[in-house]
Amino acid sequence: MARIFWMAVGAGAAVWAMNKANDAVQRLTPDSLSGTAARGALHLGDLAKQFAQDVRSGMAEREEQLKDDLGLHGTAVAEPRNTRRVLRGEPQYRAISAAPGRPAAALPPARSARTTPQTIEETPRRALPRGGTNRKDH
Repeated sequence: MARIFWMAVGAGAAVWAMNKANDAVQRLTPDSLSGTAARGALHLGDLAKQFAQDVRSGMAEREEQLKDDLGLHGTAVAEPRNTRRVLRGEPQYRAISAAPGRPAAALPPARSARTTPQTIEETPRRALPRGGTNRKDH
């Protein structure tokens, strides 16, 4: 009786091992590998798309918070012009409407270099030694 039992256990183990081996062979065929890679790539693409949507919604939410905190709701208002004489090179501001999605459109154009004259204080000069040179090679 013990021999029949062990023969049945051996046959069952052989069937189980053959099924596992056939499953491994099926998983390692080129069609199966390419299908697995394609499913993995699609899943990764879906995750990346979801991440991008989360980032966009977070950016929009934060932008609205900043607009509320700074009081910016679509327009940029600058100080009105003064009646005084305007010097050349001084920027002129006016109220402009910001283009949706382009906050830089609400700012005045940037100047690369200011042309405002500056006062330079003169430094006192020392008299040169009698030799006419300032070298110390004596």
